[in-house]
Amino acid sequence: MAAVTLMGQTGSVAAEGAEAAGSGSYGFSSDDQPVDGAAGTGDAELLVPGKTYKSALPADSDVYYRLELDDTSDAYVSVTAVPRAGATVTASDGIRVTVQDADSRNCSIESELVRAGRSPRPVVVSGMREISPRRTACQDEGSYYVIVHRIAGTGGTPDDWDLELAPFLEPRLEKAVGTTPPESPDPDSGSASPGGVTGVATPRPGGAGFGSAAPVEQGVWSADISPGQTLFYAVPVGWGQRLGATAELGSTVRGAYVGGALTMSLCNPARGPVTDVSLGYSGGQKSASLRPVPPVDYANRYDSSGAVSGMRFAGSYYLVLHLSERMGEEFGAGPFEVTLRVRVDGSAEAGPAYAGRFQPPGPFEVAAQGPGAAEGGDRGGGGAAGDDAVMTVVAVAGIGGGTVLLGVLGVWTVVARRRAGGAA
Repeated sequence: MAAVTLMGQTGSVAAEGAEAAGSGSYGFSSDDQPVDGAAGTGDAELLVPGKTYKSALPADSDVYYRLELDDTSDAYVSVTAVPRAGATVTASDGIRVTVQDADSRNCSIESELVRAGRSPRPVVVSGMREISPRRTACQDEGSYYVIVHRIAGTGGTPDDWDLELAPFLEPRLEKAVGTTPPESPDPDSGSASPGGVTGVATPRPGGAGFGSAAPVEQGVWSADISPGQTLFYAVPVGWGQRLGATAELGSTVRGAYVGGALTMSLCNPARGPVTDVSLGYSGGQKSASLRPVPPVDYANRYDSSGAVSGMRFAGSYYLVLHLSERMGEEFGAGPFEVTLRVRVDGSAEAGPAYAGRFQPPGPFEVAAQGPGAAEGGDRGGGGAAGDDAVMTVVAVAGIGGGTVLLGVLGVWTVVARRRAGGAA
């Protein structure tokens, strides 16, 4: 289970880092392409799966984007809305994302609010177009439209929000699988929750956005977090594995009660929200756990619960931590030390065979390379240990067996070339 411990402020040097982080900051990907949201479908610009885009959302009008889809693939569009620095938000501020076909029939309608924290934070919503024998609408090849609507609460700042849009494409299966989800864990059962992870924490600053999420695996990690800051972590979870997470704010000087002081969210590899939890804080230690989620299984998508249906494919799952701006008003500018304990239960299993590759494939590939490899360091210095780090790829999700074989052969080729170079 992942546990987060918020401790006392870490000093003036860290405080300068908090000022640099700023309220409402979000790390847009350097690969984001600018795109204008249109006022209607006629001028809607095309979003291509595999690319990410940056746009803006006015407070008083909807924006439209276009997808061109086949009649076999499932499509997902994750929308991350970011209030700009200095914005005032209320619990009822948020966004709604609708996906429609060319005949104005709704494929999905999803929304999310800032909620109790009342702190400018990235608000994530995912729309989708699913191919299913249970549906008659949104099953054809052609144009589809993504409509983003600003939900404006009373008292918030009526300015534009920034948007990051990430479309994904999931190919069809080579052959059908069962549509009955595995039995979901009982939220009230202690056996449904993974055990804690102990040990000395390894420093690991969180990323500022999905594109820069810091890779972590099972273990104990630490970082600094400032009021108003959001940290992103990516955890590889294979087919048949289950991720658990708990957030704990450690005790500090007493202050006024802050509702929604810490929010922790879980998103799947398509950046789709799965579940989240927040806790109130007044200076005494507090903890809160994400509701137990099931092991990753293709059939989870047929469950009506978002905490189950979101666990539909293997890959990089995101833990997103946000510390409310109001913590700074009551407990100082910080930053505060955050400890993250991550646990992934179960052994990775073989997944279903797909008839193609995800677009983009990266977030759906599961590699057990460990934190050293994730940082980009060559732990083996080009020798045998380095070769072992390269060869620890254990599973690839969402890719057919032939592609897996090609990937493994590619890794062997890299290893062979490195060894040949070392011999020379």
